[in-house]
Amino acid sequence: MSYEYDKRGYRPEGYGDRGLSRNAKIGIGAGVAFLLLVIGIAAGGGGNGASTASSAGVPGSPAAVVTDAAAAPAAAAPAAAAAVATSAPAVQKAVPNVVGMNHQTAQDTLQAAGFYNLAEQDATGQGRFLVLDRNWHVVSQSPAGGTVIGTDSQVMLRSKKYTDP
Repeated sequence: MSYEYDKRGYRPEGYGDRGLSRNAKIGIGAGVAFLLLVIGIAAGGGGNGASTASSAGVPGSPAAVVTDAAAAPAAAAPAAAAAVATSAPAVQKAVPNVVGMNHQTAQDTLQAAGFYNLAEQDATGQGRFLVLDRNWHVVSQSPAGGTVIGTDSQVMLRSKKYTDP
C-alpha cells in the first residue's frame, strides 16, 4: 500500500491510521488492571486484615455467624437467626500483656489468645495510621494485661513508631 507524503516527508493527518499503537494498548491495559487492583483493596478484598477492628471472617466470632446467616437462602433465615440468638456467650479470658512488644507481634499474640476485636491508635496524638505494623511498638493497651474480659470485647493498642521520641 502506498501513501502520499507531503514535502516534509509526513503522511497527511488521519491517512492510514490504524488506531492506538501496541505499546499504548499495553499501557492502557496495565493502567486498568492497576485501577481494578486498587479498587479491590479499597473494597476490602486485600490485605492481611490484622489491623482491622472487625472480627468478620473469624471462625466462631459473632460477626462471622451474622455474615454466614446473611449469605444463607431466605428459607434458612429463621433457622440462622435462631442459631445467632442461642449462641453461647463469649469465653472469658485474661488479656495478655503486650506493652513493649512490636505492634505486629502484639496483634499476633492477642489473636492467638482468642482476641480478634482489635483497635489501634497513634499514641503520640498525631492521628497517624499504623500502616506498617512492624515499624511501631505498643506503649499502652486497654484493658490492661491480666484483665479478664470476653474474647469478643475490643482491645485497644496505642503505639508509637520506633523513630518517635
